[in-house]
Amino acid sequence: MRPLPPSNPREKPSLFFRYLDLVERIGNRLPNPVSLFLGLAALVVVMSAVASWFHIAVVHPGTGEPAYAFNLLSPAGLRRMFLEAITNFTSFAPLGVVLFTVLGIAVAERSGLLAALLRSSVRSVPPLVLPAVLVFIGVNSAIAGDAGFIILPPLGALVFVSVGRHPIAGLAAAFAGVAGGFSASVFVTALDVLLGALSHEAARVVVPTYVVEATANYYFMTASAFLITICGTLVTTKIVEPRLGVWNGNAGAFDANTGAFDANKGATTGGTGGNVSAVSDYEQQRRALRATLITFIICIIATLALVVPDYGILRDAENTLRPFFQSIVVIATATFCLCGLTYGVIAGTIRTDRDAVKMMGDGMSTMSSYIVLAFIIAQFVAYFKWSNLGIITAVGGADVLTSLHLSGPLLLVAFVGFSVLVDLLIGSASAKWAILAPVFIPMFMLMGFTPEAVQATYRIGDSVGNCTSPLLPYLPIVIMAARRYVPTASVGTMISTMIPYSIVFGIAWTALLLVWLYAGIPLGPGVGAFLK
Repeated sequence: MRPLPPSNPREKPSLFFRYLDLVERIGNRLPNPVSLFLGLAALVVVMSAVASWFHIAVVHPGTGEPAYAFNLLSPAGLRRMFLEAITNFTSFAPLGVVLFTVLGIAVAERSGLLAALLRSSVRSVPPLVLPAVLVFIGVNSAIAGDAGFIILPPLGALVFVSVGRHPIAGLAAAFAGVAGGFSASVFVTALDVLLGALSHEAARVVVPTYVVEATANYYFMTASAFLITICGTLVTTKIVEPRLGVWNGNAGAFDANTGAFDANKGATTGGTGGNVSAVSDYEQQRRALRATLITFIICIIATLALVVPDYGILRDAENTLRPFFQSIVVIATATFCLCGLTYGVIAGTIRTDRDAVKMMGDGMSTMSSYIVLAFIIAQFVAYFKWSNLGIITAVGGADVLTSLHLSGPLLLVAFVGFSVLVDLLIGSASAKWAILAPVFIPMFMLMGFTPEAVQATYRIGDSVGNCTSPLLPYLPIVIMAARRYVPTASVGTMISTMIPYSIVFGIAWTALLLVWLYAGIPLGPGVGAFLK
């Protein structure tokens, strides 16, 4: 994808825009993502052998045991690669989440529900507010786990193109909220629970009675949700949209009256196909939307019935909501499916059960490329884990950071940057924190910082790094959504588009953290920044 020329032919692109163009050109010259990850997997195999030959090892901060580099070219390593290739694929967590979520979204989209909702939202939401709405919803989508990565970026593109704005800008705004603001939320999420538990154990190395609650960063992360929304809106409207230029609709023209795309221009009805254009009666659509709203309310009530009572099925023996958090993807997919079925039956786009099944099948057929890519990514992730290269690199980097003997704000800023770098090696936020918490929480505590402050600092770097990490498992899904409008979109397209978000988020969020900590504002209920 190439940005359109400036409106004034004599006006040259700024230095920053030329830098982004260079990043895009270089990124788009990289091999196909399948080939790229295949090459990375091969590189990990070779590096594991080299590291093993030099007997490189570190002490695992979580277990206290030495972690040696495992030679994947050894007989044992080669045997494991052969024997566990299928298991690596079937146990690759994003694969199941993506495919399962697509089933529900396919019914909601191909029945015409999403297009109808977009028409309603376009009429009720001022165009200037659209970026803020997308970013804010993305920021708070963490309550649904990783489902936001799959659902929101394509919807953001649809919302923008429905009002004549560049769909890549809408996709980027939603992706920035989901990825760049992953830790920020006005809700307590499963991530808060996971990170709090890891921080709790690490803090007890220094103070055996110390307790870190799941709400440890709640006040700060709530404020961060609004900060990221403001920053994401400004980046979208002041940087991303001007660089992309005016949307000319060459990759598909959205019809706001029918919610359809012109198939002759490279897109499909309702975004991915379906019978949206068959819904011609306005009153019939309104009845379908009213019935869908009732179905949605019933789904919410049913979910609350499973969660709110102490005897709720989605509570565990300790009366926590962990089963609920682990079931959010299933609940969201079922809700999408039921609402899509309700709308389709009343609007006339679903006449028999065969129509609904065909919608699911058609939606799943669009995921064939992702399934191929997921197989290769799964092998890469498994090889990297088996080789212990991630742990060795993270612990080695932590040693380097410690040796710099920084203190105060400089140390916090350096830790944010270090967390961004580690995000390029290990995707899971909780997996990274399991390695880093036992190292950095005791170190920072001995310097007077509370574990909650260290955890908040880590969360900033981890979130900001998501925007531009080429190894993010959900990046291929975002690229696939972009290609529906710009067929040439690739890794370079998305990274160059997302770099401004990472830069602005990183600077603004770190500045907020420093002001928050040194102003003595509580990070969460009863939690300060410094040990007393």
